[in-house]
Amino acid sequence: MNISKIYKIFEQYPFICTDSRKIINGSIFISLKGKNFNGNKFALKAIQQGCSYAIVDEKKYDQSSKTILVKNCLNTLQKLAIKHREKINIPVIGITGTNGKTTSKELINQVLSTKFHVYATKGNLNNHIGVPLSILEINKEHDIAIIEMGANKQGDIKFLCKISNPNFGVITNVGIAHIEGFKNLQGVVETKCELYQHIKEKNGMLFVNAEDQILLQKSKAINRKTYGKNENINLINSGYFITLNYNNNIIKSNLLGDYQYYNLMLTIAIGTYFKVPIKMIKKSIKNYFPKNNRSQIVKTDNNTIILDAYNANPSSMDATLKSFTKQKFKNKLCILGDMLELGKASFNHHKLILELTKKLNLPTIFIGKEFKKVVQSSYESNEEFIKKIIKNPIKNKSILLKGSRGISLEKLVEYL
Repeated sequence: MNISKIYKIFEQYPFICTDSRKIINGSIFISLKGKNFNGNKFALKAIQQGCSYAIVDEKKYDQSSKTILVKNCLNTLQKLAIKHREKINIPVIGITGTNGKTTSKELINQVLSTKFHVYATKGNLNNHIGVPLSILEINKEHDIAIIEMGANKQGDIKFLCKISNPNFGVITNVGIAHIEGFKNLQGVVETKCELYQHIKEKNGMLFVNAEDQILLQKSKAINRKTYGKNENINLINSGYFITLNYNNNIIKSNLLGDYQYYNLMLTIAIGTYFKVPIKMIKKSIKNYFPKNNRSQIVKTDNNTIILDAYNANPSSMDATLKSFTKQKFKNKLCILGDMLELGKASFNHHKLILELTKKLNLPTIFIGKEFKKVVQSSYESNEEFIKKIIKNPIKNKSILLKGSRGISLEKLVEYL
């Protein structure tokens, strides 16, 4: 069946499921595949549980009048999203960057939602599966969409732009991450700037950090609105939570770390562009609390924990450590986990972080096999470290927990 016919079915049943454990009654099930699963096997079960149709790409599973056989289910999902995007005539803000894209997306969503019905990427569904699923959730009731886009290699952002077709664009920053796929920093820059090229071709609008010389240079021939420190906006307090003065309006936040300043400036720039009243911007930022292990403050019986264990790369680790030294916490301790996907550069980047903790005079415990190669006293795993602290509890500390997602440092919280 061709994509036009499938889209007509989608218009009747505008909900997509890819997980047979989370069926929405009346939805369309798309049988995606992975290394350890084959969605085709669950197609009939999905129909039995209430799906209107199931799309499969293996003939032996085309066993019902409600199954639709295609060549490739993932390609069909992506083409379906492209077809749906053609019907959407609203501002679509594409957001990418090495660090801060999810926090910025959530902040922007919070601000714009005071005036508009906003669709924003859920969680971090920002890849070749998550972006089309997000696009397919946008409906006629939405006024604006915010689509987060991630990348592991060159060409990823260009492909995601083809699906999401944003007419507004944001690159929060460019730094060292996923070097295995990008080869070097220049590869990161070129990949992220695929968004800029798309916006240029579509005659859209960029929001650009005026303090980022790389992004200023890359965006100079494109319609843009810049944001950054100037006579109208400045940082007045980063002792704990960030506070800003914008046009003589004091804007308080629940965000830790002076690097969050740029996420807030971006949010204010987009809010004012879309004519959200400043009092609503202030209220929205004040009411935003980080979640999902992103710069959360957790108080246990023994310690105060700054939980930033969702992800880590050399750029974010460097910024977080430098910011932590400036914050007014007492009895500071860092517990740092490996930064993953750095390829051959891994040893050097972990060594640089070790040297930075010494330079900043931050007592630090390292966890992970990559840090173990650099620091012999490191713990190879959370389990090894947990055994240690059960016997010798850590008390009365302000603890920064930061590491890559694969290290799962949040598992330590109950023992700290």
